[in-house]
Amino acid sequence: MTTSGPAPTARTAQSACPIISRVSTNGKRRWGDVGGSLVTSTGMSKRQMATNHSYTVSDDTADEAVRSTCEDATICKRFAVSMNYWKDPYIQYFTKQPNERKAPEINRGYYARVKAVNILVDAFIKKTNCNCQVINLGAGLDTTFWRLKDQNMLPKKYFEVDFPMIVMRKLHLIKTKPPLSKPIIETHSSSSLLIDGSNMDSNRYTIIGQDLRDLPVLLERLRRFGLDAKLPTLLMAECVLVYMTPEQSAELIKWASSTFSTAMFINYEQVNMSDRFGQVMIENLHRRQCNLAGVEICQTLETQKDRFLVNGWDNANVLDMVNVYNSLPQADVQRIEQLEFLDEKELLQQLLQHYCICWATKDNDDFGNYLFHNIHAIQVS
Repeated sequence: MTTSGPAPTARTAQSACPIISRVSTNGKRRWGDVGGSLVTSTGMSKRQMATNHSYTVSDDTADEAVRSTCEDATICKRFAVSMNYWKDPYIQYFTKQPNERKAPEINRGYYARVKAVNILVDAFIKKTNCNCQVINLGAGLDTTFWRLKDQNMLPKKYFEVDFPMIVMRKLHLIKTKPPLSKPIIETHSSSSLLIDGSNMDSNRYTIIGQDLRDLPVLLERLRRFGLDAKLPTLLMAECVLVYMTPEQSAELIKWASSTFSTAMFINYEQVNMSDRFGQVMIENLHRRQCNLAGVEICQTLETQKDRFLVNGWDNANVLDMVNVYNSLPQADVQRIEQLEFLDEKELLQQLLQHYCICWATKDNDDFGNYLFHNIHAIQVS
């Protein structure tokens, strides 16, 4: 979906926020997550050097660059799953097994991300006894609906929102892959699903093709597909808000806090972006024509937390992914660390220092305090 004027890109899919793995600040070679290709000291892949792209791009081109991160993330997850970092029997239907190996630090980074988000999602759903709704913003090719269905943890309604082009691809795969469509039909009151262009609606699962920057239209469509302002509501965004301006993301955050009396917002995103490592990440994304329009909020853990507190949320907690990784169940961490050799542990540390997970709560029944004290795998200091 295009926007008028020079609006920055909004984040679409549940992307990698493409992770920079091997970064050197001394002008030597480094890895950049440009499809896992080697990046020269100029920060450009050979293909990019040949085409000599300008940093000034149209909105359409910039949006397409952001949409492409959806594929990056799905491929990285597919590879990590194939290496047995975690189980996801549905990711195979959304992308082919990549030909190239992904770096061990990338796999461990995704492992920590997936585990942390799942812990928070599950805690919310369990606390509400599934009497809630979930809104996955910029969901891309995410498979959470199927995981919750298999674990008998489906909320009353699960919503996903993403760019129409991403949604159309996902709907095509759902229509053509019975392992994807059958679980949806099993939760639906009829044997057919309502699929209209870039939207799908069923009793428990709705996918909406919509640009997150156009909030009035987004809200109208959510209401049309059955959003219930009275239900406890979980919103989640993984590397999404960073592609919106601070004003656009603040409007979305404030709408959520003012609409739902009991709510939680999970945000996984970059942090510490003002240091040299962060600047290299920004430069490499610019060369992919991805504009991090909201990067100023990604400067510190405090700026990430404050974006919620100043926009109507009662409580907010944030951890960088170093602390998350170190707080996950250690038996499983030891298991995944034996899957493949990591020769540069400081590189993983540096990578994890530049991502964080923030969760904000709003409630009238001490709901946030329950989450704070009952998410055992993530220890908040």
